[in-house]
Amino acid sequence: MNAVAGGRGGSSPHNGRSSRKLVVEADGGSRGNPGPAGYGALVRDALTGEVLAEVAESIGHATNNVAEYRGLIAGLTAAARIDPSARVEVRMDSKLVVEQMSGRWKIKHPDMVPLALQARDAAGGLGSVSYGWIPRNRNAHADRLANEAMDAAARGEHWVRKIEETPGEPEPPPAPAPAWSPPTGTPMTTLLLRHGETPLSAEKRFAGTGDIPLTANGVAQARAAALALKDGGLDAIITSPLSRCRDTAAEIAVVTGLDVRVENGFRETDFGEWEGLTFAEASKAWPAEVKAWLADPEVAPPGGESFAAVARRVRTALDKLKVRYREQTVLVVSHVTPIKLLIKDALDAPMTALYRMHLDVSALSSIDWYADGPATLRAFNDVHHLET
Repeated sequence: MNAVAGGRGGSSPHNGRSSRKLVVEADGGSRGNPGPAGYGALVRDALTGEVLAEVAESIGHATNNVAEYRGLIAGLTAAARIDPSARVEVRMDSKLVVEQMSGRWKIKHPDMVPLALQARDAAGGLGSVSYGWIPRNRNAHADRLANEAMDAAARGEHWVRKIEETPGEPEPPPAPAPAWSPPTGTPMTTLLLRHGETPLSAEKRFAGTGDIPLTANGVAQARAAALALKDGGLDAIITSPLSRCRDTAAEIAVVTGLDVRVENGFRETDFGEWEGLTFAEASKAWPAEVKAWLADPEVAPPGGESFAAVARRVRTALDKLKVRYREQTVLVVSHVTPIKLLIKDALDAPMTALYRMHLDVSALSSIDWYADGPATLRAFNDVHHLET
């Protein structure tokens, strides 16, 4: 990581004499670029790593770069409230913002100029500021905050998170938002179909991004699901790129006459070194890693992908459907993790809910997604079509 003085943030009237050093981690993004956007930032004590402040906000419709700059400004402002004489190290996974604020890249886009000036003004109120690029996996905390903000923006909500260590009396907590409000309009309905049986699912083994075929029983299950969906009023069929889903989707396409569209965001989790193992085998070989994986959705299997990372791409894939198939009925042929994540989001449940759901092969679930935000789970793990 390269840490360099950034513009006016490199010095201030405080002359960097504070003994305190703070770290600002910031991120921002949009779903669609431009699209529903938000930012997240946090301030840490550089010595202890303690999080002293968190700030995040949905900002409506904007580009990734606008959201990233807004995250930087919010993080610098929060750091100045904690200690205006502190030395601050900014860490971001946006190369563009880091290079522009470091003075190495010119700011060409007119929308970025006022934001960069605002960031430099915020930096000018601190003892000193340096900027460094970090990979996305080391910016997970700010990324999570930004994704929460983007989720709210996609629902049409103005959402703010603000937890800061500031002098004086603490701000009163905000009034609680209603837990639910009646939906309006016609929803987009997603019918969620888990693929048919594979050799690994039959033996309850980790089956991730490996291209595992259906068994003969799996093909029969796919055909049974197709008969159940034949007259279901489908408008579109979307599938994971993996063959076990594509082959399942193909059976539905035969009876409905619909084309099949592949959406990469609905592929299964990459389980890395655990691919093909049972849970017991993975636990025996990687006991500490399995324990950490179960405790934290940001933790990935060795060489694999975390549930938090999967959640981000699944939400992006869902946002695409909402734009393309507004008020229509869409069949999504996918896997255990993406389907559970969609159900979790529909219920506004925590990530731990993933461990409390059981999803059978060839099971159908159904969710209505309303344009004004609410979602309704209408069916879960329905396997009546498999009954003989």
